[in-house]
Amino acid sequence: MREISWAICLACGAAFAANAQTSAHIVAQASVLKEVVVSGSRNEQSPDDLPMTIDVINAADIEEGQIHDIRDAAKNIPNVSVRRAPARLGVVQGDTGREGNAGFNIRRLDGNRVLMMVDGIRIPRSYAFGVNSFGRDSLSIDLVKRIEIVKGPASALYGSDGIAGLVNFITYEPADFLKEGKTIGGRTSISYSGDDKGLTVSGTVAARANEVLDLQLTMAHHKASELGNKGSNEGVGATRTAPNPQKDRGNALMAKAVVNPGGRQKHVITFEHVDKRSAYELLTARSVPLVAITSVRSAEALTTMDRNRMTWDARYKVDTAVADKLQTVLSYQDAESREYAFERRNGAADRARDTYYREKTLQASVQADKTVRTASSDWVQKFTYGLDHTNATITNIQYGITPAAGEAFPLKRFPDTRESSTALSVQDELTSGKWSITPGVRVDHFSIKASQDGFLAPAMSLSDSAVSPKAGVLYRATPEWSVFGNYASGFRAPNAGQINAFFQNNSGGFYRTIPNPNLKPEKSKNIEFGARGRFENLSLDAALFYGRFSDLIQDGVLVSGVFGSASNPAVIQSVNIDNVTISGFEIKGFMNWGKFAGGLVSTPFSYGETRGRVKNTGRPLDTIDPAKLSLGVKYETAGWDVRLDASHHSAKKFSDIGAQQIGTAPATTPQFAVPSATTLDLNGQWRLSKAVRINAGIVNLTDKKYWNWFDVRGVAANLAALDSYTQPGRHFNVSLVADF
Repeated sequence: MREISWAICLACGAAFAANAQTSAHIVAQASVLKEVVVSGSRNEQSPDDLPMTIDVINAADIEEGQIHDIRDAAKNIPNVSVRRAPARLGVVQGDTGREGNAGFNIRRLDGNRVLMMVDGIRIPRSYAFGVNSFGRDSLSIDLVKRIEIVKGPASALYGSDGIAGLVNFITYEPADFLKEGKTIGGRTSISYSGDDKGLTVSGTVAARANEVLDLQLTMAHHKASELGNKGSNEGVGATRTAPNPQKDRGNALMAKAVVNPGGRQKHVITFEHVDKRSAYELLTARSVPLVAITSVRSAEALTTMDRNRMTWDARYKVDTAVADKLQTVLSYQDAESREYAFERRNGAADRARDTYYREKTLQASVQADKTVRTASSDWVQKFTYGLDHTNATITNIQYGITPAAGEAFPLKRFPDTRESSTALSVQDELTSGKWSITPGVRVDHFSIKASQDGFLAPAMSLSDSAVSPKAGVLYRATPEWSVFGNYASGFRAPNAGQINAFFQNNSGGFYRTIPNPNLKPEKSKNIEFGARGRFENLSLDAALFYGRFSDLIQDGVLVSGVFGSASNPAVIQSVNIDNVTISGFEIKGFMNWGKFAGGLVSTPFSYGETRGRVKNTGRPLDTIDPAKLSLGVKYETAGWDVRLDASHHSAKKFSDIGAQQIGTAPATTPQFAVPSATTLDLNGQWRLSKAVRINAGIVNLTDKKYWNWFDVRGVAANLAALDSYTQPGRHFNVSLVADF
């Protein structure tokens, strides 16, 4: 609780200082107040006008913080994290690190319960089966100018998969580079990241062909090595703690055409391509010593991601009786992930697995908004309503050599599946004086149709509907303070792999994974209360939240039988098993202390803490990360600035771990509970001119050895290779950015 006291004292002291000081309103504060987001209401709106918690990472944050991927993006956001375990995988055993940056955890739910989008278009979900696991990092930060994080259920606006929240990556447009009357402009940059020896080169060119047409082309190339850690054992085998050697390559391309045929319409046509490739030498998979014929002499792996998207986003000013503005979006996306692993054995046949997962998605929507004012009342109503349709074809297939007993390649872990969803949504924002009231509801109908072709088990289909209401209230108590309350419900439909997962081991292990056509959608109800303070020198946001989540789907549940029993083999399914409650609070902001020695001094701060419990068992929820406190000091002049950030990572108490024992009885061991740690980061920017900037930083300044809980969940406390899960030690980041 000591960290809570620090956060409360800091906020109270800052608020007192803000009222006592009368220094001029600085430019940084003004820029924050003018910021707009689109994810909270599907319209451009100031986050201060929304009755919900939204975190925004803008272009300056991305550049100065040297954010290279989603893991970096989550670093300083309270109650948000991204899992990235070390790559310690084998061909038919171990799923650790296969997914890379696995995806976001928001208020302590993760995976496909967090909706991820680029420009409002859904990106592929994660997929895991057995040892295969595909993450959600199929995007490039080099294309992104703003990241919007909505905390809490977002199903009333976006439907399934937003049960915990959403992350929307907004990409650049030509107008971002064609300011001050330019007809041609752009940006080039080169950056180096010391945690993985990553080098990124990117460039953007934008041009105004005429009054109607703007064009933009962005290209980026990235290469890197393995993510560093504090492990010192560079040998081979399971006790190795140094990272496995790894080579990463990635490319990104975005082309945009913005057509303005008249003042009453705008068309944005976007093509986006992202590909990523990682090649591993799996030294940890080697057998030591080489005694059995099945001992592994060498192993390597290759993972790839490719995503292509084409989107037509059209906006019209129609000024009719039913709509003032109209937006239509049509998008097609083709995304494929691949994992290949190969091992040479001492005397037995070599083994290989080549696994593909693919989503081809068509997304279409139409949205209208209408503002209504009445002479007899000072209430103003803004109606937003629309129709969304998504149609996705999801496939998987595995090739290889030396299959498991009873299987033959090629094979499918779930049947080819067509998932479709159609939804109607409506929202009414009522505003009068100091009050804003925003009710809304969305009705979704979804279906999952599975094909029997090439699938060994009976292919099951499913269809269902969900109603997702929400209601928010915002009260602007004074010019400085506003308070809000928000109720939101959410749901997540089961996916193709959960309904129809199939695997059969007829020798040795004697177990099988079978379909479950009776899965129900996951559901949630969430309440949030918050306050915002906007003073001359202080920005302060605080929120309390409580959520009830029911019918959560748990994969890989033993529903009958015994492992290793030929007469009573184990049966595994995905089932609705968990009912969970999650509660917590967070506080964030910054304090401007005024001028000192010719520069401005400010203090950014944030703190987040969450508690969760599985009602079925009474045990803690293991996706809950320990509390984290971040406190910084920034000194800024016209030509340069420097910032020192301290982050305190609280310990994970053993009593707060639900699955305290790892393994199968009687051979169980306690799970590792991470100790607390405090790290320091030093960053700065030198503005050589109006158009040229150098950003540099030292991360983990004191070279602290520490672990993140979200990377070590499920790891035994007595693991010999525990240091392989540590975070990178002290390293340097630097980038050069030039506008033209």
